[in-house]
Amino acid sequence: MKVIVILFVMLGMLIASGLDTKSQKNGDFLIFTVDNKDLSIDAKMIEEALKSNGFVIGENANIQAELLDIYKDNNFKIYSNISFYHKDITLNLLKKEADAGVLVPMGMIVYQKLDEDDLHLVVVTADAQARILGKNLQGLHDLEDAVVEVIRTLFPSAVDYYNKKRKVQERNFLTKYTLNIKDKDADFEDIREELEEEFEEKFGEAGFAMPSYFDLSDDLGEDSPYDFYVTYAICKMDVLRIVVKVEPQAAALGPCTTMIYKKKNEDKIVMGFASIYNWINSANIEGKASIDGLLQTQSVYENILKDVTKN
Repeated sequence: MKVIVILFVMLGMLIASGLDTKSQKNGDFLIFTVDNKDLSIDAKMIEEALKSNGFVIGENANIQAELLDIYKDNNFKIYSNISFYHKDITLNLLKKEADAGVLVPMGMIVYQKLDEDDLHLVVVTADAQARILGKNLQGLHDLEDAVVEVIRTLFPSAVDYYNKKRKVQERNFLTKYTLNIKDKDADFEDIREELEEEFEEKFGEAGFAMPSYFDLSDDLGEDSPYDFYVTYAICKMDVLRIVVKVEPQAAALGPCTTMIYKKKNEDKIVMGFASIYNWINSANIEGKASIDGLLQTQSVYENILKDVTKN
């Protein structure tokens, strides 16, 4: 009798703590797998489903075609990166947490390898996003729920699981720099324009692509806490190529988003991005070439922001 009681207590503890295999979020990526032997499913179908459910699309990038065109090297039948944000959930989140802009747009990887019949959809979990921000915000979970609902509605038979448990290194997962406006009478719009021009020029010279740009200033509405808020989606194809060959899921954290904003009544402009270290942790990247490429990207990224903010 005592054994039975103990077993029931243990079972109750497991249920209460949510330690079933589905709720145990061992990884940072939630991955959906669906049969696509006939290749009838493509990224455009997923893009349309997102758009029909309140999401704004930044870009639906056919990376598979780019890998083949640029490098004559391709391991995939399908490899696309869809960048997007939710016009209500995301904007409300930004009003409460300025740094959440490093997740606007967020990415979804859609891929199918040459030797596979299954298509994979990869999204970054709310828990992983919370680690980047250092805050576990309800809006992050609302956003994850909205994305997951679109996928599950579109593909009811899809099987979902988490990637393998990450080995978290203690790093600064959010990189930020500040440009102080010393002249109180200066026109911040002029400063912003000059800053963005220099920013774009330096990233272009360093070989980065900037596939999408969002000016969210007006969309945030009259109650916006910002004078302006913009984000850039940025990527480097040669580094991406090395990483996705090792771990296709990794690019769900890309393209890297840089936020640039100025809060009302503050004499500073903030710039920042989710550190490249997140790629290494979340995707459990171990190959030397991949890690070296990512760390070099982090260094270049930081140096550009230091330069344009004169830090």
